[in-house]
Amino acid sequence: MKGLSKSRILVHRQCPRRLWLHTYRPELEEEEEGVTSRLATGVQVGEVARSLHADARLIEGDTLKESLQLTQQALTKSPRCPLCEATFEHGQVLVRADLLLPARKGYDLVEVKSSTSVKDYHYEDAAVQAWVVRSAGIHLNQVQIAHINSTFVYPGNEDYRGLFTTVDITPDVFALEPEIPVWIRAARRTLNGDEPDIEPGEQCHTPFECPFLGHCSPYDDEEDGYPPEILPYGKKVAAELRAVGYHDLCDVPEGYFSNPKYERVRQACVSSRPVLDPQVGELLRNYSYPRYYLDFETIQFAVPIWKGTRPYQQLPFQWSCHRESANGRVLADAFLAGDAGDPRRAFVDSLLDYIGPRGPIFVYNASFERGRLQELAEVFPELEDPIDALCDRMVDLLPLAREHYYHPAMRGSWSIKAVLPTVAPELDYSDLAVSDGGMAQEAYLEMVHPDTPAQRSQELRDGLLTYCGLDTLALVRLARYFQDQ
Repeated sequence: MKGLSKSRILVHRQCPRRLWLHTYRPELEEEEEGVTSRLATGVQVGEVARSLHADARLIEGDTLKESLQLTQQALTKSPRCPLCEATFEHGQVLVRADLLLPARKGYDLVEVKSSTSVKDYHYEDAAVQAWVVRSAGIHLNQVQIAHINSTFVYPGNEDYRGLFTTVDITPDVFALEPEIPVWIRAARRTLNGDEPDIEPGEQCHTPFECPFLGHCSPYDDEEDGYPPEILPYGKKVAAELRAVGYHDLCDVPEGYFSNPKYERVRQACVSSRPVLDPQVGELLRNYSYPRYYLDFETIQFAVPIWKGTRPYQQLPFQWSCHRESANGRVLADAFLAGDAGDPRRAFVDSLLDYIGPRGPIFVYNASFERGRLQELAEVFPELEDPIDALCDRMVDLLPLAREHYYHPAMRGSWSIKAVLPTVAPELDYSDLAVSDGGMAQEAYLEMVHPDTPAQRSQELRDGLLTYCGLDTLALVRLARYFQDQ
């Protein structure tokens, strides 16, 4: 019989088919973007939580059996000593407790989470932990979730007191405990049977994206035409279309959609050609020169490393800008932080120095760049006026694209990476060493790490400059395409 752990039980709670595939067909699992960095974040958060209990003992067995033995020895010999990663087993279910803290007449069980609030799935997570721990003979006074306090401002000097907010969820957890044996039996029945026949649905994305979605999904973008699910924010509309027999947008009759965006998508799918409202060109021709095309790269840390920053704050470390003159000449420049120190002042100073006092600044999703600049104005109030002036000049190409353009190859997405191949297919991200924002964050961290060899650091720097530069060149090409049609 396959063993069970808390994580496997929770996977079964999300979808029995996912647990079965994870156990018997792991080769079908698709690597989820960013999973490595999320796991690293969880490890870091756990380490900081342990550091706040300096007298705690970390249970580090080479095997689960040894961890169980070490836990029991610690509880027997030093019952008032806090434990980290204490390991328990009951009913062939194994769990590791993040923190087990001595309390009056027993212990408090604390599960440490890298989120900034208590999530719905945390209750089931903690309930499995508590059920096993209590069944193993440990009296629990409280079950708590320690999550990241998003208002915490790092004072520096490795002082992380206040990073966590602790929430008592004991009543909710104890109320769930009678259900846990039922969950365990259900998981074992699934593992003892054939692959469950479960249709894709909400469980494929909640509470986590399922890595087996490609195996289970009945829709293939290349072979299934244009399924109604590609309609933006159209989950309800897609269900209604399927209910009345429309499984491809090409089959939907003209006049069915009252939403002009949906109708534009339908027209493009039927004609297999892009649909562009000429009004967007008229709007763009009204803007003067010089024109600036701007993009930022940012990094965020669950555990802040720079004084004065908050958990998960988007901290800019790179900008790229293309400058277009009235004669069509385009020049490019960029800033990329070169060391592991706080890059914000150098970032904003260099940006203000480069961008002149007049001319529109084109961006894609202005709320992001504008938000980062406004945060910088709060940190450096002496720069508030010039930063505000930059923000006032921003022109957002994203809503222009959403309201005026659609190509069937975009598959319902207006991300720059979906739009760009339909406008300038020669600008290709696929062969880049750094090809998305997540990779950019990882490359930056490796680049500035003191142990990274100089040659590797230079390779990463080149990759970052190329990637961010392509983003802003893409904006140049997009604006020209819209304007010239």
